[in-house]
Amino acid sequence: MHSVLDQLRKMTVVVADTGEVEAVKRLRPIDCTTNPSLVLASLQDPASEDLVAREIETARKMGLSPEQIAGTLTVAVGAKLTQLVPGRVSTEVDARLSFDTDASVERAHEIIADYAERGIGKERILIKLAATWEGIRAAQVLQDEGIDCNLTLLFSIAQAVACADAGAFLISPFVGRITDWHKKHAGRDAYAPHEDPGVLSVMRIYDHYKSNGINTIVMGASFRNTDQIKALAGCDNLTISPKLLDELARDEADLRRALSPETATGSATKTMDEVKFRWDMNADAMATEKLAEGIRNFHTDHVRLIEIVSLRMR
Repeated sequence: MHSVLDQLRKMTVVVADTGEVEAVKRLRPIDCTTNPSLVLASLQDPASEDLVAREIETARKMGLSPEQIAGTLTVAVGAKLTQLVPGRVSTEVDARLSFDTDASVERAHEIIADYAERGIGKERILIKLAATWEGIRAAQVLQDEGIDCNLTLLFSIAQAVACADAGAFLISPFVGRITDWHKKHAGRDAYAPHEDPGVLSVMRIYDHYKSNGINTIVMGASFRNTDQIKALAGCDNLTISPKLLDELARDEADLRRALSPETATGSATKTMDEVKFRWDMNADAMATEKLAEGIRNFHTDHVRLIEIVSLRMR
């Protein structure tokens, strides 16, 4: 009997939502990701301890600031992960740049240059940007330069349409955070998969993309349980935490394909200019609140990473 995880891998690209080296080795994902939040976790990972220590010491000798070292650490962990996965490693642009297109593009160039110095080409990397209007514009510039992007913190069809217009390589709609918001505001403890607002949001985006021939990859993210994952089986990509991957590996139930390009029911082609984007986001309290919250939380982890680096440099 094949596990649910084995069955899922036959219809969906499975991505590990972790930067922990041992977890990636054990779970064998196609792609993975790195960002300040995951680098913070890797500081507690014995398999990454030597790498982190070497990176901090080398950067300290070069006279780099703790903030600069935090940036190189993110790339160093990503470089290690490229040795463990056959696909791409998403690497995040600093959250504080989420409303600055030019600065986001500049930071993306620095990330790609740092990887190049480590012998890793841009074809192995996805630049990860928050799906603000400015972040989406930065992605458009980078995509035109041949640098593929992952638009994250995506909570609405307005963001998805704007990302498609920009030619984004991949988007990461956040399932669990959408569900969390609706549970809180509806006073509910749970949703069945067929009515889960986070699941339904990804289904709507997937349907729109596939029915309109949009090539941008849809990668569901931020899962709270395996039922949400099963309900999106067949989605292009799913990025899943090690805990939930382990649960899927132990589950031997039959897995039915839920999403397929052939069954997309069709929706009208949409385009998104800045005025409509900002209005649609303003009208969507959930998307506005969760996007802002996500950027704040990513920035908090970035600041915390800088603080830890500062302490280790003493």
